[in-house]
Amino acid sequence: MKKIKIGTKKIGDGEPVFIIAEIGINHNGSLVTAKKLINIAHLFGCDAVKFQKRTVDKVYTKEELMMPRQSVFGNTNGDLKYGLEFGYSEYKEIDRYCKELGILWFASAWDVDSVDFLEKFDVCAHKIPSACITDIELLNHIKKTNKPVFVSTGMSTMDEIENALSILGTDNTVLLHCTSTYPTQNNEINLKVIPLLKEKFDCPIGYSGHEKGIVPSTIAVVMGACTVERHVTLDRTMWGSDQAASLEPEGLRKMVRDIRNVKDFLGDGIKKVYESELPIKKKLRRK
Repeated sequence: MKKIKIGTKKIGDGEPVFIIAEIGINHNGSLVTAKKLINIAHLFGCDAVKFQKRTVDKVYTKEELMMPRQSVFGNTNGDLKYGLEFGYSEYKEIDRYCKELGILWFASAWDVDSVDFLEKFDVCAHKIPSACITDIELLNHIKKTNKPVFVSTGMSTMDEIENALSILGTDNTVLLHCTSTYPTQNNEINLKVIPLLKEKFDCPIGYSGHEKGIVPSTIAVVMGACTVERHVTLDRTMWGSDQAASLEPEGLRKMVRDIRNVKDFLGDGIKKVYESELPIKKKLRRK
């Protein structure tokens, strides 16, 4: 199985699990909130934080932007979309802040112009969100950057995944099993897809989760995921469409802790009597 280098880290079988804290749009347009979430991700040992970047008037039609939609930003869908979008000055500060802390950052680019925008900061990788896996123009444009690419596979068929990989290749691609519901119900998480993807595709396989809680994300690592991405928030009751499917700080801490322990939990598969068992064996075994 191929391994992919991102910054000083590697993603692949045998490497420490690469954990991504997806801030996405959970900052609600506040750079202060974004920096708090970066701090939390860094404090608890995540490898990277991820945002979302859209060129709003390219991703959405005028009709979509004019649709009525009540939010903290105004009365239209456009008010909401523009209100959630960080510009150059915000990302310049995010870039500076992440470098100061020593944590990687990148973003999901929803359009070609957003890829070019992110390249101004020489991001460590790009992310193709599930909604864009069939956007051939976007795939080809990201391929030209020669950067590592994470690809989420929510709401996608195997044929659509194969077509995306035929464009991106597998040398620099990490494929993420994903279900695009927020939050995802237990019977739709379908972690058995992870070994299926590992068997079918010659690239690192990971997991992008939207479930409540942390157990499925830890099991995903047991199933073979070499990277895990989860949305993070300061408080799940905050306003916003992704908050309910996100981990609060304590949940993130516990998930990172458990994922880092999976290797020890699994052991080497050789049945043995441990030194620590010997005095117990001597004390308790009768015959």
